[in-house]
Amino acid sequence: MTRNLRIDGDRLWDAIMEMARIAATAKGGNCRLALSDDDREGRDLFVRWCEAAGMTCTVDRMGNIFARRQGTNPQALPVATGSHLDTQPTGGKFDGGYGVLAGLEVVRTLNDAGIETEAPIEVICWTNEEGARFAPAMIGSGVFSGDFSLEYGHSRADAEGKTLGGELERIGYLGDEEPGGHQLGAHFEAHIEQGPILEATGKTVGVVTGVQGTHWFDVRLAGMEAHAGPTPMEMRRDAVVAAASLIGEINRLALGEAPHGRATCKITSCMPSGTRNTIAGEVSLTVDLRHPDKAAYERMAGTLPEIAARTASATGVAIEVEKIWSSPPIEFDAGCIDAVRRAAALADCDHMDMVSGAGHDSVYVSRVAPTAMIFVPCEGGISHNETEHATSGDLAAGCNVLLHAMLDRAGPVTQE
Repeated sequence: MTRNLRIDGDRLWDAIMEMARIAATAKGGNCRLALSDDDREGRDLFVRWCEAAGMTCTVDRMGNIFARRQGTNPQALPVATGSHLDTQPTGGKFDGGYGVLAGLEVVRTLNDAGIETEAPIEVICWTNEEGARFAPAMIGSGVFSGDFSLEYGHSRADAEGKTLGGELERIGYLGDEEPGGHQLGAHFEAHIEQGPILEATGKTVGVVTGVQGTHWFDVRLAGMEAHAGPTPMEMRRDAVVAAASLIGEINRLALGEAPHGRATCKITSCMPSGTRNTIAGEVSLTVDLRHPDKAAYERMAGTLPEIAARTASATGVAIEVEKIWSSPPIEFDAGCIDAVRRAAALADCDHMDMVSGAGHDSVYVSRVAPTAMIFVPCEGGISHNETEHATSGDLAAGCNVLLHAMLDRAGPVTQE
């Protein structure tokens, strides 16, 4: 009955472009920070569209919005799709917003075709996925999954000291429903890849089987400040030289776990600053290590302190390594993954299995509901950037796969 069913790609594109007009930036992107007035405007627009499509909207105490299209079986758990509407300060039009509005387009398509489903269909807007204003990222879905307490979520503060809970109340999205009390039968998330693999391989759709594990570390290197001229090279305890050596070793650590190992280092401070002729006495780094294989993920994290100790011994610079956050590799639900594969074949999309290199709300949702993701290409693999771009055709293709994956799980009702 639904084999030839297709979404309206022009309508989807128009919805994305209309949402992108809210908090548009001069370079063509968006700055719609979580729980700002602009975020409220985007949320309000989404809710109006959902209600116009015949959906009922509820909000939990983390501000997560659940828009439901009723099914014929009142006992069935909803088949959901969700992402986020908040952006980075210099974000693009498609990261997050595509996944929310693709879900809306699925509902509009089912309405147009007069198709009912046994299970309800839900479209979810998760709160503060980006973490750009309130750290950590993905806090709305993290409280929903029980990884964070509601009190912790509400207490997160921005740079001005405004709390997440206070801002939810201010913009009118502090709901009554307890996070986690909203059960899901399945969850799908459509998203731009945010990387170059699909574009490089000429594939239209990525069937996302899981998400890389991530470790975050803060590293402090303490050497000795000294005059740049009189101090012989062999007598220096230069924190920058030690940092350079350490960064090189960390990079080689990731290369040794090819092809999926990832390591990213950033120097966040160097003291004393603003002077050329003083040897650096202190450097601070952040280190991000990632791998989809649990053994390699743990091996990389365990090797970092060893690398730091060797570097400290070789340079005479004290090095402290502090782990501040970790998220183990995620394997998505086999049944949901198979539903996406079948949907891609049904929609005639050239597809490939892949692992997400970035975190998404689906990481936390997967801990409480069967979950999978659908990727589409983005130009040059560029994301978290105002120039972020995806074609209308690729976005429509991913949405068609989402449509059929959700129907696979929700069960279209056969007309007599």
